[in-house]
Amino acid sequence: MSLSVSQAVTQRHSVRAFLDKPVNNEIIQRILDAARHAPSGVNTQPWQVAVVSGETKLRLQSAMLDKFTAGERGKMDYAYYPDEWKGAYKLRRVQTGKQLYGALQIERHDKAGQMAQWAANYRSFDAPVALYFFMDKSLQTGSFFDYGMFVQNIMLLALEEGLGTCPQGALGEYPDLIREQLGYGDDKLLLGGMALGYENTDHPVNQYRTEREPVEAFTRFFD
Repeated sequence: MSLSVSQAVTQRHSVRAFLDKPVNNEIIQRILDAARHAPSGVNTQPWQVAVVSGETKLRLQSAMLDKFTAGERGKMDYAYYPDEWKGAYKLRRVQTGKQLYGALQIERHDKAGQMAQWAANYRSFDAPVALYFFMDKSLQTGSFFDYGMFVQNIMLLALEEGLGTCPQGALGEYPDLIREQLGYGDDKLLLGGMALGYENTDHPVNQYRTEREPVEAFTRFFD
């Protein structure tokens, strides 16, 4: 797929339904080989990536789902969201939820349907590959800034390869379990993960697009 940078940035979207089609490890290697050129403060390169597929993915997602269905809610290694949603942030969150559940025809009163959709997060929406993103706990907040650029590189490069992605905070909700299952030590912080695979373009969940604020809403120019 031949795309300009601006086309890749604007066409990228979060994919929540994938085809039952494996992704060749050579493609993932190629994506990561280019993504590693992301900038980072004093060239720290904080990213450490676990590429999980096959039986390992099934075993890991099953363990998370067991905890979820038992009512054991996970706790991330850091606070991803605010304790209290306010103003425009609250409105955007609500609107995004309405679009997602509307596309899936899950009504507001359908708590079972909502829970089933949330559980799909832990399966990475049945994508063939899940990426888990770790970094050393000794690093500080600036490395989150660096990591974001690396993750964005992965998403854009995946699009170039004809793949869809969905960055997922939910994959960081059971960090102790994931570290244990994948053999990472307690000195590693789990930021989250990403679903990776071939998009099911016919699925209604992949049809809607969330809105973005215009430039003038978030920018001030100083001459």
